[in-house]
Amino acid sequence: MQIDIITDFPQIVTEPLQQSIIKRAQQNKIVTINVHNLRKWAKDRHKTIDDAPYGGGAGMIFKIEPLYDCLSEIYGNDPGEKVKILLTSPRGEKLTQEKATKLSIKENLIIICGHYKGIDERLKSFFPIEEISIGDFVLSGGEIPALTIVDAVVRLLPGSISDIDSAWTDSFSENLLDCDYYTRPESFKGEKVPEVLLSGDHSKINKWRDEKRVEITKSNRPDLYIKYKEELK
Repeated sequence: MQIDIITDFPQIVTEPLQQSIIKRAQQNKIVTINVHNLRKWAKDRHKTIDDAPYGGGAGMIFKIEPLYDCLSEIYGNDPGEKVKILLTSPRGEKLTQEKATKLSIKENLIIICGHYKGIDERLKSFFPIEEISIGDFVLSGGEIPALTIVDAVVRLLPGSISDIDSAWTDSFSENLLDCDYYTRPESFKGEKVPEVLLSGDHSKINKWRDEKRVEITKSNRPDLYIKYKEELK
């Protein structure tokens, strides 16, 4: 997979991309990540990439020319379904585990880090841009959301983590949160590991874990529990 990140603040994203799973995935040629400074495509001597909105009002807007030229260069000519262009935006569809899974099968993700009040809307007439959000709140820029998307997607790529089954059984798989887990020591200050986990009976262990996932989801995220129950019908 190739991921291209378009940003006004490349320093914010470059260091985290050189850590942990994402770093190893790049070293192992599982993913290639390119960070593009949008000001490279600005035409004036001040490298201007934003301007005031038509009609007045607070805030600034990304100018269309730098973004158009940038996307024209890295998007290519009609790449079809293999490429997905995302714009981090509070208006977008929320990022979910299901969405991350769908994005992980793309050959190329292009992520525009939203900033200011947004982009010149006309850019969507030239490129198939999908807005995406990481939650119902506003940040100072789209760099952290972009890193969130990258992390959620890259860890699902085969070879990125040593135990891919761990990724596929994380919280939000099948609209359920994950179950409780325990490790050594077996007893700590009188608190013991549930007996079923020490039984060696994997069918009973799997049944216990499935029941716990449902129980925890029902308690902590009733909205997800409702979706889970609906899908069982």
